Amino acid sequence: MAKLALVTGANRGIGFAIARELALRGLRVVAGVRSAEKALQASTDFEAAGVKVEPAMLDVADAAGIPGALAEIERINGTIDVLVNNAAIMIDGPGGFGASLFDMTDDVFRQTWNTNVLGPAATMRALLPGMMARRFGRVVNLSSRAGQLSGMGSGFPAYRVSKAALNALTRIAAAEAAASKEDVKINVCSPGWVRTGMGGADAPRSPETGADTAVWLATLDRDGPSGGFFEDRESLPW
Repeated sequence: MAKLALVTGANRGIGFAIARELALRGLRVVAGVRSAEKALQASTDFEAAGVKVEPAMLDVADAAGIPGALAEIERINGTIDVLVNNAAIMIDGPGGFGASLFDMTDDVFRQTWNTNVLGPAATMRALLPGMMARRFGRVVNLSSRAGQLSGMGSGFPAYRVSKAALNALTRIAAAEAAASKEDVKINVCSPGWVRTGMGGADAPRSPETGADTAVWLATLDRDGPSGGFFEDRESLPW
């Protein structure tokens, strides 16, 4: 049977493009979405795109509810072999990319952290033990150059902090997986500046271009890298 992939936040943008491409490559794909309304729309959109992708309810902002939601997805579809943590938010407030640390509120930090860090952490904690026990797994976390410590600057601080934390979380999980000596690979990638609801209409990249590196990492063979940070299939400095 084909490998099963779960892509979070897959009802639009980069997540939709990743899910579609994985389905075209022959994987069985589940699209994690936050609501029944989004699931219904996603079904229609994937059908129109010519692929079979099963929507499933998964709110990554609710870390406590993630293990139960994942157990239900696996009960219906089988064990998850590939996890793409794509869902994320950027709500740094007025000024957007120019938002200042001094304008941030605790609530903005909390909401951003819950979705962009605790959500991926909870999905990995729930799914990685099974991947290691079955001796196969691929995890791809969608990050951003905004999370690079080597180039860290001002602007949208809650988002920057969350992506830096996601990068660190990826390295930690990859090190633990490597210790098992099984074929489990965990990487993080930047899609670049993409035309999405978050990136805006002026971004130079299409969702398909932004999805390419994530799809590559999700379908790595046994000799592929683990514990790396990539954009356009090239390694980035942390």
